Formats: sequence, C-alpha cells, structure tokens
Amino acid sequence: MGAAGPVDCHCHLAAPDFERDIEDILEEAKKAKVLALVAVAEHSGEFEKIIHLSERYPAFVLPCLGVHPVQGIPPEEQCSVTLKDLDAALPLIELYKDRLLAVGEVGLDFTPRFASTDEQKQEQRQVLTKQIQLAKRLDLPLNVHSRSAGRPTINLLKEQGAEKVLLHAFDGRPSVAMEGVKAGYFFSIPPSIIRSEQVRNEPKNIFIAAEYIAKMKGIPVEEVIEVTTQNALKVFPKLQKCLLK
Repeated sequence: MGAAGPVDCHCHLAAPDFERDIEDILEEAKKAKVLALVAVAEHSGEFEKIIHLSERYPAFVLPCLGVHPVQGIPPEEQCSVTLKDLDAALPLIELYKDRLLAVGEVGLDFTPRFASTDEQKQEQRQVLTKQIQLAKRLDLPLNVHSRSAGRPTINLLKEQGAEKVLLHAFDGRPSVAMEGVKAGYFFSIPPSIIRSEQVRNEPKNIFIAAEYIAKMKGIPVEEVIEVTTQNALKVFPKLQKCLLK
C-alpha cells in the first residue's frame, strides 16, 4: 500500500507560538495530506496540552512526553536541565504511558550558553539516562534532540541500550551520524534544511524537506514520502494502528 502523505515525526504543537491558531495549523496540515503529527513536549508544563490535542485529534496528533535538555521559554530565561525538572514529569509519563507514541523530546544540548560547565553536561546526561531507562521499561521509542553534542548523545544512547531512536535535526559530523545508523537509529530532516522567508515552522512544511531530499537524491518526491513514512513506521511501531484508521 503506497503512503498517501508524509508523517511529521517531530513537531511542537504545544509551543506558545501556536496557541492562538492551533486549529488552523492542524487543519492546514490535514489539507496538505500530512498523515500524522508526532507531537513532542519540552517540559512537564506542556504534557496536558499535548494529551488534550491527541484526544481531540485521535490518530492524527500522536503524543510524546519528555523533558528537553534546555528548560525555560523566554530566550533570556533558558538554562540547562536539572534532575529536579524530572520530578513532575516522570509520574505523568507513567500515567499516560499507554497513550504515548514515544518518550520525547529528550537529549543533550551542549551549546555553551546553556551548558558551559562539566557539572551541567553531567546533569544533562543523568536526565537523559533516566528517560532512556524509562522508555526501555515502557517499551517506547525515543524522540531525541542533540545540539553541539552529536557524539555524546549517540554514545550515551548506545551505552544505555536504546534501540528505537529518532534523532531530530542532528548537527553532528557525518562520521558520527553513521555510528547512529549502524546502531539502527533514524534521523529526521526538518524543513529548516533550507533557508527561507518562512517565519516559523509548522507541520505542512514537511513537504519542503521532502522536496529537498528528492532534489538532492534525484528521485521523485513521492518516493521520498513513501520511504520516509515506512521509516516512521519502523521507529514508531504504534503509528501503524493510526495509519490504518
């Protein structure tokens, strides 16, 4: 069966930017023939909103709950995650475990303004390790962020025995990415691969990424959509039930 459209494997539907027009964003994605939206959280304060959206848009908005390595919403208040940030999150992930597609967005972010000390980097590793272990226990995949931390992220995932992994917008070296490929991990390519006038990203823009990949590989965009949707099914097994509805 050929896929009718792509899957957006990583979107921030709970972000404040979308608060006023989330209905329009979702309807436009549907009109654009996007099959499903994998909605990730950055902190426990977004969990209820993501679960609520998944209830209103069943089999279309698929929830992932997790704690991002950078916390705080206004840029001037952003800081490196601490173990305390997990306190409210872990019980909620347990509570909603049967509804979740994956644990995410989790990862490491060693951008100097967030993690300038070894202590901060070590605490990020501890936060990620706890979430990897939780995902393994719940038999859920991981939706992973890594910025300025490609090798440490892949090394930690491998050390902890993570199996089903999507690395989002990976910025590490190709040789490091290949270590992830050998481990069976998948990599998503966001629309930001091209520089455009687009002020913000939203799910319907997934076609920008598909068209760019098609151009780079010299293959039809339909083939890119088909293969990437099949990849999404491999990394997120629960997606199969949604696409059959």
